[in-house]
Amino acid sequence: MSVAVAVDAMGGDRAPGEIVAGAVQAAEQFGVRILLVGREDLVAPLLPHNAQSVELVAASEVVEMGDAPTSVRSKKDSSIVLCAQLVRDGKADALVSAGNTGATMAASLLRMGRIKGVARPAIAAPIPVPGHGPQILVDAGSTVDCAPEWLVQFAVMGREYARARLGVDEPRIGLLSNGEEAGKGDDVRKRAYALLENVRGFAGNVEGRDFMRPGVDVIVTDGFTGNVALKTIEGAIRGTAGLMFQALELPELRDAVAAVMPHLLDAAKQVEPDYVGGAVLLGVNGVSVVGHGSSSAQAIVGAVRQAVECVEARVVERTKEAIAGAG
Repeated sequence: MSVAVAVDAMGGDRAPGEIVAGAVQAAEQFGVRILLVGREDLVAPLLPHNAQSVELVAASEVVEMGDAPTSVRSKKDSSIVLCAQLVRDGKADALVSAGNTGATMAASLLRMGRIKGVARPAIAAPIPVPGHGPQILVDAGSTVDCAPEWLVQFAVMGREYARARLGVDEPRIGLLSNGEEAGKGDDVRKRAYALLENVRGFAGNVEGRDFMRPGVDVIVTDGFTGNVALKTIEGAIRGTAGLMFQALELPELRDAVAAVMPHLLDAAKQVEPDYVGGAVLLGVNGVSVVGHGSSSAQAIVGAVRQAVECVEARVVERTKEAIAGAG
């Protein structure tokens, strides 16, 4: 039986149009079943008559982007809550939402539950590394304030995620700090360092400059620092690309640009958030993929691809085993 993915049709700045278009594309491209959850009066008119393997699940409420995450407690018939419920009930194998990140996390926790032993969930975001497999940043924004022990769990979950998704046999783990030496960082990082020394694969502290470079496969930090780092990387990539393309507008480079442009566009695709699609919430008892608020149809295709790969790689089951083994 094919994988079934519950897609929050109402989640995101460009919902429901771009979300529906992306969900339909993903169903055709990956041969998966899509349970498209949203307001019937808004979603049904957008569905093509010949859409294959796409089923509309009606939801009467919507969690808006500006709503508090706790709104999922009162909006029980909202699209994001119903998506998480479909996973909990075994009617879907994964959920995808480009809506309110806090609400997506809250709905996942409330309806799907937390893996036994996990103190806090964490968002695993892939960071591209030129000529190399991606790094996994954990946590990219789920838990702002962290205890040292939680960072250790992030490392264990990130290591297993890298093994399952990226096929890295022995992932190397770095702790993000303001220096490579063991004594660097604030009190949380110093205490986390001491605990991480007992974790297989721990390679010591890394700095911001170690992003997008081979060296470590998993970078662990708290959700506040991780989210700032992630957005900084995205901004720096866009700024650098802008400068490069500006330089290539010189008339004397016209012929050379025509030759290299296809390769540049292929490279740019690797770092384009729309292509990556989203990030995976680790620690909850089901596959939950969190997309950008500005997700386009292409981003939803990428997010569904991630969800399917997580299901097929048994990420949740392997995380349970890793957490249980870590004691």
